[in-house]
Amino acid sequence: MKQITSLQSSVDEEVASSARPLELKDSPQRWWLAVLLNIGLLFCYVHRGSLSVAAPFMIKELGLSPAIMGLLLSAFFWPYAFMQTPAGWVVDRFGVRRTYAIGFLLGSLAAAFTGLAGGLITLILARMVLGVGQSVVFPASSRATVNWFKEHERGSVTAFYLAGNRFGQALINGVGGRLLETIGWKLFFFANGIIPLLWLLPWIWFLRKWEKIGGSSAKPQDKARASFSESLALLKQRTALGVFLGFFAYDYVWFVFLTWLPGYLVIERKFSSNEMAVFSSVPYLIGLIITLASGTLSDWFVRRGYHEVRVRKTFIAVGLAIACLIVPAGIVDDKMTAVWLLTLALCGLNICGPNTWSLTQAVSEKKIVGTVAGIQNFGGNVGGIIAPALTGYLVLHTHSFTLAMSLAGVILVGGILAYCFLVDAKVEMEEKVSSL
Repeated sequence: MKQITSLQSSVDEEVASSARPLELKDSPQRWWLAVLLNIGLLFCYVHRGSLSVAAPFMIKELGLSPAIMGLLLSAFFWPYAFMQTPAGWVVDRFGVRRTYAIGFLLGSLAAAFTGLAGGLITLILARMVLGVGQSVVFPASSRATVNWFKEHERGSVTAFYLAGNRFGQALINGVGGRLLETIGWKLFFFANGIIPLLWLLPWIWFLRKWEKIGGSSAKPQDKARASFSESLALLKQRTALGVFLGFFAYDYVWFVFLTWLPGYLVIERKFSSNEMAVFSSVPYLIGLIITLASGTLSDWFVRRGYHEVRVRKTFIAVGLAIACLIVPAGIVDDKMTAVWLLTLALCGLNICGPNTWSLTQAVSEKKIVGTVAGIQNFGGNVGGIIAPALTGYLVLHTHSFTLAMSLAGVILVGGILAYCFLVDAKVEMEEKVSSL
């Protein structure tokens, strides 16, 4: 009788399994989602990187000082940074498809409006709205990776969508200078805001089906959502604080490159516009390859049975150490030596990049991955607020980028320490204990 009961139970489970719709995590179509994440991030970095390419032209045309341009370059990060934790909470609560789509639409319209801005105040406002729109991008991408990809695919998938921002920055740096000379900065901004809106069509169509199947691939016990105040309280946990501080260091230097590399090449190293286009885009193309290789190799170690957190932390520490080459790049006299050192420093950041996000996914309880990713990106973009403005201020008062690049090296060392000594335990939401 027990055997019959056991057999019947097994048959019931098989029938239920066959009746259950195939989830995206188990379908090869999940790689189309990876492509969409890649292209979405590419367009986002075209939006945010356009100002750094236009900066030398706008400084000349509008009569702006390096300090004022630094302020304008940092304006994007003012709301972007402080929206990260709320954005992560919204993604966890309302899903990936809608939040990413609404944020992308808002950001694209703001990027287009930059070309219609008539003065410094309206330029700053346009950049701030762009920051609000793009605040959901990384929390949503991180949540999508956890929802619809397997654990041993995290590094590769993260590297692949991060390759989009490298290619986007290379694209805008390489093509932007020539476009600016041809059509001017106003039409340049308008075009790179409107054209990317086409991406919304396949994004909404693709996830409309898959986000319904199995909900968001969450387990029943994951349905309880954290309140916003509980999300902020996660910073009291040592690992969450380490992720915040470590990514602050990473992103501080990343945004020194992102916002000031074209200006540095023209102002400090006296490259022409065409030379600037080449030498500010090639490092990102090389970085794209390094990003993909880093994510794939770290996943290989995880599949081989190495402890995932230790693997990710090792890649991060090595990458941040290599990125310290930004310090001698600011000191050497030969401008081509400086370019090669900066390229190597960017390669270090790209070794680090995909593993920062995969590490956050690995140390976070699944139901709060978007929230913890928001905390991570909040820390990074506090660096994004400070880096462009402080770099411009130091350049204005020292007439050189040397001190700004040396400071970046010190901050990188702090990031290595934060990741190595603070990030360890799992970040979990404390369970509420109800009184009887």
